[in-house]
Amino acid sequence: MLEVDKIEDVTQIKMCHLVGGQALYWVAAYLVDGLLIDTGCRHTEEELVKYLDSQELSLVVNTHHHEDHVGANLKLQEKRGLTVYAHRDAAPLIAQVPELAPYQQTIWGYPVPSQVVPLTFDRIETERFCFEIVETPGHCPGHVSLIERNRGWCFSGDLYAREKPRGIRLEEDIGQTITSMKKLMDCGSGQLTLFTSIGKIVPDGRVALGECVAYLEGLSHEARELERQGLSVIAIRDQLLGGETALAHLTNGQYLGENLIKGVLAARF
Repeated sequence: MLEVDKIEDVTQIKMCHLVGGQALYWVAAYLVDGLLIDTGCRHTEEELVKYLDSQELSLVVNTHHHEDHVGANLKLQEKRGLTVYAHRDAAPLIAQVPELAPYQQTIWGYPVPSQVVPLTFDRIETERFCFEIVETPGHCPGHVSLIERNRGWCFSGDLYAREKPRGIRLEEDIGQTITSMKKLMDCGSGQLTLFTSIGKIVPDGRVALGECVAYLEGLSHEARELERQGLSVIAIRDQLLGGETALAHLTNGQYLGENLIKGVLAARF
């Protein structure tokens, strides 16, 4: 299932695989001036490629290697002869079959491995725009964001989803996430609109990033104080987060408040 919307000169392509007739999780790609940022998941690759048949398209950048961002890479390479770029740390992961939990298989599916070109430059110039490539690890290694300073656009991948996250994957690095968010906040002083991979568009991105950083740093200080008092990670989670959310069950125990507490306890910033 695809939903297409136009925001200024940016085309947002939201994609979702229906499960039992229900849309469980949306993921967004963005097309601007011939540049496609991310390619969605395997389950929606045919719909995306069909939509793009009528669109100007010259190159692709994957913000990171996760299965819901690289799903149509190979189809677009084969059908349109496109070059796909990704961070040097993401490229070898995109070239192999990932290990997926059952919920990931159901919602997104296994992407077909594809060969992508490692990014060796710090900007991409299209006919009308210039996109700076900013390394923003935290959500995973090899994550990048793209910024068009003149228009105040920031395509932030999965670095930012909400001001107050309640759970994360165990492999996420909160310290790196905070550093990456601060890096984006320091990119210029004008407007910064976040185009996120969950389809949320945040007009005042600096404020949103700042609120998320403040929340994570505050949570870290509170968690460390409770740890000094002798509380366990589970007890700290229950006191600060009120226990686990429904995501813990829906994601087979991957997105956990427990992981968030471990992350903020380990964070150095």
